[in-house]
Amino acid sequence: MNKVKDIGDALRKWLGTAEKIVVVGVGNELRQDDFVGVEIVRRLEGKVPENVMLIESETVPESFLETITQFHPTHVLLIDAGLAGLEPGQINIIESSEALGPATAVSTHTLPLRIFCEYLRKTIGSKIALAIIQPKTTDFGEGLTKELESSAQNLTKTLTEILHAH
Repeated sequence: MNKVKDIGDALRKWLGTAEKIVVVGVGNELRQDDFVGVEIVRRLEGKVPENVMLIESETVPESFLETITQFHPTHVLLIDAGLAGLEPGQINIIESSEALGPATAVSTHTLPLRIFCEYLRKTIGSKIALAIIQPKTTDFGEGLTKELESSAQNLTKTLTEILHAH
């Protein structure tokens, strides 16, 4: 997995043809940096247009499959902490087609996101991408580390700007 140099450019390109977008925040509130995906979705509340659905899935994105499929999105972006071999707080955007290989293990959760992505891809044909943020720690505790707090602020700002263009 190669690190994306400019997250904003990567997201703009990926969302180029987007009409309806779902942003899913994944994470566990009690595992420090693991909560970054949900935290970003919370920060996006009230800052996105009507064609964007925000979902705080916490550790069970599969519980929202019906909600997502009924919305009929053209694009689904999952945001999660993941072990990507990057520096803490660095972000990589990978399209689900790249993440669906059997050896891919980026999420810190038990149900691989690749299964969730594959189901959505087959069911509704949406373009699916993962915004994987390298955690500093996923130890028990609350609150993001300094590195992940900075990433959350930056990605929230970037997504707010990009999503308003759609």
